[in-house]
Amino acid sequence: MSLRKPPLREVHAERGASFTEFGGWEMPVEFDSIQDEHRAVREEAGVFDVSHMGEIEVSGPDAAELLQRLTTNDVTALDRGDSQYSMITDDEGTILDDTVVYRLPEGESAEFLFVPNAGHDEQMEERWTAHRDEWDLDADVENVTDDYGMFAVQGPDAPGLVADLADESVTDLSKFEGRYATVAGARCWVARTGYTGEDGFELIVPAEASETVWSALECQPCGLGARDTLRMEMGFLLSGQDFDPEENPHTPYEAGVGWTVKLDTEFVGRDALERVDAEGVDETFVGVRLVDRGVARHGYEITDADGESIGEVTSGTMSPTLNEPIALGYVATEHADPDTNVRVVVRGDSKKAKIATVPFLGENR
Repeated sequence: MSLRKPPLREVHAERGASFTEFGGWEMPVEFDSIQDEHRAVREEAGVFDVSHMGEIEVSGPDAAELLQRLTTNDVTALDRGDSQYSMITDDEGTILDDTVVYRLPEGESAEFLFVPNAGHDEQMEERWTAHRDEWDLDADVENVTDDYGMFAVQGPDAPGLVADLADESVTDLSKFEGRYATVAGARCWVARTGYTGEDGFELIVPAEASETVWSALECQPCGLGARDTLRMEMGFLLSGQDFDPEENPHTPYEAGVGWTVKLDTEFVGRDALERVDAEGVDETFVGVRLVDRGVARHGYEITDADGESIGEVTSGTMSPTLNEPIALGYVATEHADPDTNVRVVVRGDSKKAKIATVPFLGENR
């Protein structure tokens, strides 16, 4: 099967980007260097093409009920223009995907927009449609992923950069708020959300206007490589790597996002997660700082000081900001306290490490 391509694939190629396969898409992984792109976002501003993320619109009288029953957070708490981070779980409470759900302004063609991860848009469209029909709900579900580009403008200078291009005010938006605004002549959904730990916006742009808006955003173009190092410094989950329903199944409580689970609502997996909440978890998602030299990678074993296996790394990198190796992964809960001495087996060598609090950059991020 051929890879899906973002609307600006050739524009990125002309800029000199290198590409990688991610979630069935061919996406830019690097424009200049991961270190330069990472630094730009932490210190100034960078723009990411994240058009591989899905967009599913849900409308109709039962749109809110459908979303409420298929995501773990409380959709009814959303005012117009608000959004929330949520999990999509199966009957056993295992995370299928994580998502952001937006409640759109009144008068739009859809009531809600939710954003599944790369390669999951068709799966989630089918899931929403099947459950709608099973529950006999009056709701329309439309996969509009191919109709839009999506850009993330992130960094201390990002709000001003977008504001200068917008005909409407956007800097008054609080975190997780959004509105439609005309940016560089195109009507875009502008939300104060992101995946880097920095301030900024995510723009959902009509596909035909993608090049115009991208070209107007005069800052460092960034690829998925820097996006990965930035999100790891924050301890953010990556779907398909830090959790996977088949290869690495975990519940929201194990994955450290139990705060997205509202047990006073009814959703698929609720009863299973109520039991997990009452009984506790055997594994916990943690940060890890390596003391010895070496870089932890996905799949590397985590042991206690005596060499007994206690868990596994799911993500790891050399942090460009901290200039030290960091990792994320799951360990047995009794070993999950910060500063616990552990070891990570890196290419057969046992490296000293410590359990760390995330975000690695501190709670003020």
